[in-house]
Amino acid sequence: MVSTYPWRYAPDGYATRRQLRGLGLRPGGQPVAAQVVRRCRGRKSGVLVAHLYRVDCAKPVRPMTSRKWGALALAMLARRTCPKCRLDAGYCIPRSLGMCVTCAYPPEQCAA
Repeated sequence: MVSTYPWRYAPDGYATRRQLRGLGLRPGGQPVAAQVVRRCRGRKSGVLVAHLYRVDCAKPVRPMTSRKWGALALAMLARRTCPKCRLDAGYCIPRSLGMCVTCAYPPEQCAA
C-alpha cells in the first residue's frame, strides 16, 4: 500500500515527476513510493492525486542523441509547414485552421 499525505505535507526525500525533472532526474523504473491528495471540485472523483517518487532512487536523465535531435527538428518542421502552400510559416500551424494564417485568410477576403 502506498503512503498518502495531505497536500504540501509530504516528507523530504520525495518528489513528483516534474520536480525530479527540474533536478535533472527521472524515476528510472521505480514504483510510486507515496502520493499527495488534494480536494478538487472540478474532478468527478473530487480529489487530485500526485504520485511521489524517492529522490535517492532516481536516475539521471538520459542525454539527447544526435538522432533524437534530428527527429525532433523534422517533427517541428512538419508542424510549421503549411499543407496548402507548402511553405515554412515560421510558427506552428494552428490545428484549428489546418493551414497558415495567410492561406486561411487571404488578403482579398480580408479587404471585403
